Amino acid sequence: MNTLRSIIGMAALAWRGLVRRATRSALVLAGVAVAVFLFCTVEAMRSGVERATQQSSGETALVVYRQNRFCPFTSQLPQSYEQAIGKIPGVASVTPVKIVVSNCRASLDVVTFRGVPPEDFAATHASSASPESMKSWLGRGDSALIGRELAHRRRLKPGDRFTAAGIDAFVAGIIESDEPQDQSSAFVHLPFLQEQAKRGGTGGVVTQFDVRVTDPARLDEVAQAIDRQFARDQSPTTTRAETAHVARAATDVIVLVRFAEALGLAALLAVFALVANAIVLSMRSREKEISVLQTLGFRGVHLAALVLLEACLLGGVGGLVGAVSSYATVSLARTAMTMEGVSIAIPPSAGIAITGVAIAIGLSMAAGVVPAILASRQTIVAGFRS
Repeated sequence: MNTLRSIIGMAALAWRGLVRRATRSALVLAGVAVAVFLFCTVEAMRSGVERATQQSSGETALVVYRQNRFCPFTSQLPQSYEQAIGKIPGVASVTPVKIVVSNCRASLDVVTFRGVPPEDFAATHASSASPESMKSWLGRGDSALIGRELAHRRRLKPGDRFTAAGIDAFVAGIIESDEPQDQSSAFVHLPFLQEQAKRGGTGGVVTQFDVRVTDPARLDEVAQAIDRQFARDQSPTTTRAETAHVARAATDVIVLVRFAEALGLAALLAVFALVANAIVLSMRSREKEISVLQTLGFRGVHLAALVLLEACLLGGVGGLVGAVSSYATVSLARTAMTMEGVSIAIPPSAGIAITGVAIAIGLSMAAGVVPAILASRQTIVAGFRS
């Protein structure tokens, strides 16, 4: 009990020391907050990229794309491939998908229309939307079920109409899904999107096939079998695991995120430098105060603890402000990076926020070690002579 009371008393004394130098403390706290905000935001981006592009051992999804094509506008495959793919051993299901995007380049505000067979989609996504929304979607050829991220970004709700990429659609409902590709997409009937994309044509052409395999261990085997099947056809294919397909489409974004990671690490170094500078300046201006504390009975270990607590408060308060601001910004923005028809969501993460605060405290404590040692070794006479 006495130890806890002593720690609380020392923390209160350290806080009063920071308040007495309000301007300097506020500037340091602001610097730490900005640095932790940058670090946590970059980490959220890295987490989204990692989640969307890292293949797991249980992955069963393949994407069949037109060979040597990298944009939904140029990947055109005959829908008749569906039956041939379905007969390949190891294939559990095949879904033809037509994709139309409002912008094929990397952007934070892209609307991706995904045309899918309505009955198949209703069977596989029955739990993603309410029964009323699914019934409304099945009953209207121009209706769309939109992901929650897209609905939030465009402020859409059931009953609205919206137009993007030349497609005018009725919002039948909002779907809830943890899949990044579902959160920023608008799912419409495949025949409707084929007609819209060909401007009155007869359709029969899709962008890709989403394939599920029966056994994750046969993923590469099935992919190679599909590509061999159409190697001499008019429209040869390239088949990859879904995460590999996203990673290829997001190559530019991955490079940018890796560069941003360097900025995040630089921000952490800034935390160390800011706190170290603030503590050193504080100790120089408080040599007489330290001597007074020594005359009152403070020993070296008490003075060292006082300095470390000041550093801890600077890092903890500044880090908490930066981490909470980053979490709130990412949560409210609901942003997704989209390129070539694939989306990478940037998810808010309490774990990243807690990590940011912990790193800020750790670096601040490290920055205060040397000033703490110097304060503990200061003599009373030297302090009063300064």
